[in-house]
Amino acid sequence: MSRITNKHRGIREIVHNRSLYLLAVPAVLFSVVFSYLPMAGVAIAFQDFNPLAGLFGSEWVGLDNFRFFFRGSDWLIITFHTVFFNLMFILTGTALALALAVMLTELGRNAVVRTVQSVMILPNFISWPIIGLFSVTFFTADTGAINQFLHAAGLAPIDFYTEPGVWPPILVLVNLWKTAGFGAIVYMAAIVGIDRELYEAARIDGATRFQCIFRITLPLLKSTIVMLFLLSLGNIFGGNLEMIYSLVGDNSFLFGSTDTIDTYVFRALRTSGSLGMTQAIALYQSVVGFLLVVTANKIAAKLDRESALF
Repeated sequence: MSRITNKHRGIREIVHNRSLYLLAVPAVLFSVVFSYLPMAGVAIAFQDFNPLAGLFGSEWVGLDNFRFFFRGSDWLIITFHTVFFNLMFILTGTALALALAVMLTELGRNAVVRTVQSVMILPNFISWPIIGLFSVTFFTADTGAINQFLHAAGLAPIDFYTEPGVWPPILVLVNLWKTAGFGAIVYMAAIVGIDRELYEAARIDGATRFQCIFRITLPLLKSTIVMLFLLSLGNIFGGNLEMIYSLVGDNSFLFGSTDTIDTYVFRALRTSGSLGMTQAIALYQSVVGFLLVVTANKIAAKLDRESALF
């Protein structure tokens, strides 16, 4: 009886809000066509895939495609680089975006702040290949701007494209420059939504500006920070192929500190041409990323139910 009642309630809900559900139809169809239907391609990870034979005609090889990636110790190093870079991108990006958002919000709404906002988000719209071309002018051994400065200061030049140790901080800084400004806009939107009366009451009680930031702004941003962190965890096993390949390319001297899962797969696809092997690694990335999001969400739900995604 209760099942029938719930069914009728659900039908009434759809009829009552039919205009809202109709608005959601294009997004649902887009997700089904481009996100769920392609999941049938997961079967390629277990096949010696032949495009001519198709998905149902290719030979099944079990876990052979996974052995290609997990043999030896390279997969451990590559996985470490992938997780390390993404954690650094998330942590440094969140910290800088928060700092920028709080500082600009505290400065109020004026022409200077609006100009800074516009300039701040501009790097987000510059493609990685263009940034890669810019980087050459900075890091080239003989004519690069950085080595020209070092030479003028009487210091030894750095051959950036043969020194793998210098690239992790370079990648983190370049990623910060490109993404932190846009991230700050998200946090600024959340700060604007905080009730102004809380700040007025705090100032009446004698709170300083820094006390308002640390006792009101940051605590009320906790749910937003946790939500964005959880969403970022889903991509923590993504190797930022476009960024790293644009800056580093196929430079084997730098693989020891910059090679990630995506760059490894990209090279393997070009050299071996095996779609099965590359799909196996993509499945490994997806499964581990999914487990990380679910685990982190459960931890967040136990600490603060409002901060959980689901």
